[in-house]
Amino acid sequence: MAQSLVKEFTKGLWAEIPLFRLVLGLCPALAVTKTCENGIGMGMATTFVLLFSNILVSMLRNIIPSKVRIACYIVIIATFVTIVEFVMQAYTYELFLKLGIFIPLIVVNCVVLGRAEAFAGKNTVMLSAADGLGMGIGFTLALSSLGAVRELIGAGTLTVWGGTPLFTIGHGYIPFQFMVEAPGAFVGLGMMLCLMNLIGKK
Repeated sequence: MAQSLVKEFTKGLWAEIPLFRLVLGLCPALAVTKTCENGIGMGMATTFVLLFSNILVSMLRNIIPSKVRIACYIVIIATFVTIVEFVMQAYTYELFLKLGIFIPLIVVNCVVLGRAEAFAGKNTVMLSAADGLGMGIGFTLALSSLGAVRELIGAGTLTVWGGTPLFTIGHGYIPFQFMVEAPGAFVGLGMMLCLMNLIGKK
């Protein structure tokens, strides 16, 4: 059992990391990763929803009729997204404003719905929790790393939390502002996908 839990948890950290391996969740990845801070915030919100929706879907998997399972999954996911939204409004309002509409859109994030349908609806609570947590942490790492690359190249800073830059490259550095614009998100993602594929082949 312990070996299965470790396997389900670790697969989301590399072998099936949502953004770079499964290429899922591209909408928030491209939209909110102007800074590393945004990536961490979005990833943590998605992780919370993934973990608890997986647990609840797994608990109810034998009760939910198969014909309406997708609708039920969406209601469960929407419940936890609403909780996340209210908590962020209360405690991290500035970050909530930065992430904007993409917090409610976690409801239709294919990573979350995909895990509910493909895994949590067919497996035990413990395995579903390990799967949700692993996928969520992997998604957070992917978003934060993409945000860090874009912020470093596009602004010359790295902001991890609280709005104060962790460090600045220097006054002589000329930021490549293209990277913090919408097209730069595609370029940054493409570069990181290329790097992941090269590492994977080795």
